[in-house]
Amino acid sequence: MIGILLKAGFEMSPSMEQADFLVVNTCGFLASSREEGMETIAELFHVKKKDAKIIVAGCMVQKHSQEIKEKFPEVHYLLGSGDVEKILEAVQAKGAGSAVTSAKSYLEWGEVPRMVSTPKHYAYLKIAEGCKKRCAFCIIPTIKGPLKSKTIDQVLKEFQALLSQGVFEIILIAQDLGDFGKDRKEKGALAQLLREMLKVDQKFWLRLLYLYPDEIDAELIDVMKSDARICPYLDMPIQHIDDGMLKAMHRMTSKAQIIDIITTLRKEIPHIVIRTSLMVGFPGETEEQFNQLLDFVKKFPLDNVGIFQFSLEKEAYAAKLPNQISAEVKQARFEKLAAAQLKVVIKRNRKMIGRKLIAIVEGFHPESNMLLRARYSGQCPDIDGQIIINDGRKVTGFGELYEVEITDCTDYDLIGKVLHPVKVAQKCKLALL
Repeated sequence: MIGILLKAGFEMSPSMEQADFLVVNTCGFLASSREEGMETIAELFHVKKKDAKIIVAGCMVQKHSQEIKEKFPEVHYLLGSGDVEKILEAVQAKGAGSAVTSAKSYLEWGEVPRMVSTPKHYAYLKIAEGCKKRCAFCIIPTIKGPLKSKTIDQVLKEFQALLSQGVFEIILIAQDLGDFGKDRKEKGALAQLLREMLKVDQKFWLRLLYLYPDEIDAELIDVMKSDARICPYLDMPIQHIDDGMLKAMHRMTSKAQIIDIITTLRKEIPHIVIRTSLMVGFPGETEEQFNQLLDFVKKFPLDNVGIFQFSLEKEAYAAKLPNQISAEVKQARFEKLAAAQLKVVIKRNRKMIGRKLIAIVEGFHPESNMLLRARYSGQCPDIDGQIIINDGRKVTGFGELYEVEITDCTDYDLIGKVLHPVKVAQKCKLALL
């Protein structure tokens, strides 16, 4: 949307208060995300200048446009999740309107200009939209539609375009990376895509997000091991560990298979960082099943865990299940699991003290200009911890690589000092020891 507007002659505003148009891109996946969307729209109405117009886009519009209209009748324009290319039509419209078609998702094919809205050194590259899985708690297939993958050639075109803009870290995303190409009945398409990307003779970090455990095989692990430019990092959602819960959730893996893939990853890629998501309070979850999950995070410590309480979404299969868990029980289990995971994180972070890592220094710490913030390859932007730099005297620019010595830790964050810049020729060594 930004790329289309810039090409048409519009300019980015330095602040919400000065903007003529304010655009909110929403998520409709969970009740909490919809609440956040509504709160954001309300905030924009509070801060905008008198004549500014608000445009709301995304999958919350696709599924809940009537609610938005009722709560915010002064919204200028609504754009469905598959209609983002009509952003120019929205800003040029003299009166209020909407473009909410049957298109459930938008997959950019490279013909539309793109403005990278992340910091200049990293960017997300979506390789597929929609989902072919049918997890009992999830409405993504309903919101986003069936799996639709880009071609390998198209992904490579976008990949090289990002590199040419100076992007160093490229983060591959999809609802499930492992399903890439399966809508075309292509086998091993993700591994093949990675091999083609690695043929590009340039230094970069390549990060894989959202790769389900049943999609991780020996071929993919071999590709990850083959080149240090692929970050030794995986976001591998497992949701639960009890076989009864996994079956009820319509997951494709068992407890034994999950433990086996974690064990294999740790053996084959010793420095791998594994992130996962876990759910508490799924309908019918007993105390014993929850305790299995609690025991799992202690016995098989993972580096980063996102914990979610089951959200009852009317269109999800699980909404119709008996034995729904009360909000109080879900909250108590959430807090107990989070406390156990925090102990795991602190213990693992303490083992990092004394290590020297290659990290990207990203900017000042939000709490103080006396501190800087950085990330090594085991930390994904926004969702993981970071490295707090308390001695950055040798930093000459942000978005650059430096060798950092870890001196301490605090809960989810590491603390370190910058030793020296890393020359471009060294980037291929990545960010291990």
